[in-house]
Amino acid sequence: MARHRRATGQLVDVLARVDLDRKKAVAAVVAAGALAGAGFAQATTSVTPMDRIVPVAATKNLAAAMTAQEQAEAPQTIHSVDTGSETRKLLQAEQIQAQFHVKEALKSAEASYVKRVEAEKAEAARKAAEEEAKRPKCVRPAQGSFTSGFGARWGTSHNGIDIANAIGTPIVSVMDGTVVEAGPASGFGLWVRIQHADGTITVYGHMNTIDVPQGAQVKAGQQIATIGNRGQSTGPHVHFEVWAQGGQKINPVGWLAERGVSL
Repeated sequence: MARHRRATGQLVDVLARVDLDRKKAVAAVVAAGALAGAGFAQATTSVTPMDRIVPVAATKNLAAAMTAQEQAEAPQTIHSVDTGSETRKLLQAEQIQAQFHVKEALKSAEASYVKRVEAEKAEAARKAAEEEAKRPKCVRPAQGSFTSGFGARWGTSHNGIDIANAIGTPIVSVMDGTVVEAGPASGFGLWVRIQHADGTITVYGHMNTIDVPQGAQVKAGQQIATIGNRGQSTGPHVHFEVWAQGGQKINPVGWLAERGVSL
């Protein structure tokens, strides 16, 4: 019996030291235990029950331990979800989607704004063109009574016409042009001279006040001064002359009539 115990113990020690395939080791230990318990049962009849079960228990314990170790070391598949990471990914995706929609909305709004601005500019240009077309190109120099014409008068030459009205009555430019002189003048008290696109110069004299500076751009009908009684004047009026290119003084009545203006 002692030999059988030693054989079983040696087998256990060998199996513990040698790195065999665990399944084969378990099978070998189980077989050895079974052999020790069954093959030598008769030879151990005089041995106490405790002595008789030692080899089998040892082999079973070793087998169980090795089986448990194998199961513990078996690869396992673990499925885990990082909820924080998944939430961040979802929020990032939603943020990207929201940014895309915002950009598209801004593009659409910008395009609409550009179209609206262009439409407003076109409408403003159209209205300006209509107003320009309606605006008179030539007007009377002032409202009032025609009191004196162009030509000989009192033994001298009267080179313009006179329109009488109360002091302070507006005097306007008869056509678009540039103010070439505005200030004192001999015989006129104060005068304003305006040059027009065709080179003609119109002259306004005896005014009470001057409302435009030299160099100003003026439109037909724009106020440039007010009627006065300055200089060699017999009463409040505006003296109006027309100088053709070269300085020739022409009759303002005919010149205005050619441009649709009557006195």
